[in-house]
Amino acid sequence: MKIGLLLFAHGARDPNWSLPFQAVLESVRIRAPGVPVALSYLEFMSPNLIDAAQALAAAGCTQVDVVPLFLGTGGHVRKDLPLLIDTLRTIHPQTTWIVRASIGEAPGVIEAIADASLSGLSGHLPTYSGSVDPQ
Repeated sequence: MKIGLLLFAHGARDPNWSLPFQAVLESVRIRAPGVPVALSYLEFMSPNLIDAAQALAAAGCTQVDVVPLFLGTGGHVRKDLPLLIDTLRTIHPQTTWIVRASIGEAPGVIEAIADASLSGLSGHLPTYSGSVDPQ
């Protein structure tokens, strides 16, 4: 089984908006050089999710994990992404398409954002508690 990773971001008209997502892509490539990985966008930028996913399938991936690079699970992740995944399942039935939770819901990401938010406060040293209770 060859597993690929498809990063999925919203997209924007300003090309500089994508710089943090490009940095994530490069970090994944460095940290996991044997894993086929692609970055895709919902709108305004390319490649779109279908094109990037087809490239991973063409590279021989029999499973592709789709990671929504969204802070929360809003309409794009709940409504638009499932339709795109259904299209991929029709086009590439030999590939298993797994949609993961939005990246902003991962405890480590929540902690990192909290730490970054607090880092500018005088006298505060960010620490990682290891758990987050979002309620």
